[in-house]
Amino acid sequence: MKTAQPVIAPFETRQSKRQNVLAIAGSLRHGSYNRLLLANAKALAPEHLEIEQYNALGSIPLFDEDLEQRTGGGPDAVRSLRGLVASADGLLISTPEYNQSMSGVLKNVIDWLSRAGPDEVLIGKPIAIMGASGGRWGTRLAQANLRQVLTATESLVMHQPAVFVAEAARLFDEDGKLSHELTRGHLKNFLLAFARWLELMQTPRPLGVE
Repeated sequence: MKTAQPVIAPFETRQSKRQNVLAIAGSLRHGSYNRLLLANAKALAPEHLEIEQYNALGSIPLFDEDLEQRTGGGPDAVRSLRGLVASADGLLISTPEYNQSMSGVLKNVIDWLSRAGPDEVLIGKPIAIMGASGGRWGTRLAQANLRQVLTATESLVMHQPAVFVAEAARLFDEDGKLSHELTRGHLKNFLLAFARWLELMQTPRPLGVE
């Protein structure tokens, strides 16, 4: 007698227009699990979802209002990142978990991006968050913390589904490929949902009904 296998029902999307997504990993470590998770997301994304991974997080200085004023909104690295965020249809953030919270470098980037300098690029920006860690909690607390901060920036954070990658060391092979099939399925479903979220957030809505 055959045992029925669990099936992950995929999200459907009618989107055919190409969507450009900027992906940010909240870790400076070259081989971090969150960088690997984003690289796999790029490979597993639906055809119309173009993911560009940002790899210059270490060039962003600590937020400093004096520096912001002296440079008229931030140094070149900050201005460059702001431009990338402004031009992207959405952001995909993968966060590690340090001491039950997101990383300091990720919070620092959000602090810079939330400034007016001159445009507030996070207001109304569609964002999806996920995370990977070597522990058993899979960044649940870090993601909750990140979601709270992005609420303050008035970003449009996708509510569900969620991706919490726990014990990440055993889920990636030696080449960095996500080899755990169930997790790959969850990630593909997550990306389809994000494509649908981008579509919904970009659909004009009437302000009132007469």
